[in-house]
Amino acid sequence: MSFGYQVLGFGSGSAATPATENDNGIFGWGVTDRSITNLVTNVGVIGTDVTGVGTGRSGVAGCEYGTDKGIFAYGDCCSPTQYLSMSNLVSSSGVVATDTTGVGTGRSYLAGCEYGGDKGIFGYGYNPGTAVTNLVSNTGVVGTDVSGVGTARPGLAACEYGGDKGIFGYGRVSAAPAPYLAVTNLVSNTGVVSADTTGVGTQRNGLAACGYGGDKGIFGFGQQAPGTFIGVSNLVSNTGVVATDTAAVGTARVHLGGCEYGGDKGIFAYGYHEPVTAVSNLVSNTGVIASDVTGVGTARSAIAACSYN
Repeated sequence: MSFGYQVLGFGSGSAATPATENDNGIFGWGVTDRSITNLVTNVGVIGTDVTGVGTGRSGVAGCEYGTDKGIFAYGDCCSPTQYLSMSNLVSSSGVVATDTTGVGTGRSYLAGCEYGGDKGIFGYGYNPGTAVTNLVSNTGVVGTDVSGVGTARPGLAACEYGGDKGIFGYGRVSAAPAPYLAVTNLVSNTGVVSADTTGVGTQRNGLAACGYGGDKGIFGFGQQAPGTFIGVSNLVSNTGVVATDTAAVGTARVHLGGCEYGGDKGIFAYGYHEPVTAVSNLVSNTGVIASDVTGVGTARSAIAACSYN
């Protein structure tokens, strides 16, 4: 099932590995079942389309692993809908590998982020709504399902904070009266997901998130009701505290992607705003979102992104 645009469209005691501040980023996949990618330079410039490797799909998630590489995983494709659990590794030079047979529950509209300085985690998603997570080792191996903690939901986002931890936030459930959420779930430096934290900011779905400033994060954009796209952002401190809404600059949209670049900055790009768009918005190392930059590459939504070095 593809959600389109109206719906979803502690450890061993060893010292944590400091997070690597990656210079480059990559956006990949998206509606309608695309497999193209677009690289992001260390100054935030998005490149033209690169012919995709692997199965074209949408609702994919991405995250970093191994201090300098990335991984895209899961998603959906086809008609009738097939929920996939395959993954594609991204090398330290931005080259995407062919499909790796998936591990864990196939699903789409999930989220992913780095934790522990050199590992990753995928969590939540739709098949239908689930809260399972899958850890990614520092060699890019996706682990089996871990029983989910917190509200099962798709359409959320995730990013790193604090140098070695992560956070999942926002999303959507099907039940009334409040299907759009602002809840968050922290991820420890050993990949343990915490219970729901009462949300801060506008409840919404289909947003994106990325790191900035070396140890902080930002959630941005999304949809707060069917057909109602918003341009707010919420900063995440280096202790995982989510701030109240900041009015964002740029085109309000849903199902976009976000990743780090330049070591301490971020970028949001692509998404849907009647119709799809390829515009991007840079995020400074103080968490300020810049105005729209004319899009490069194929306009699309339900896209994923991660950084590499």
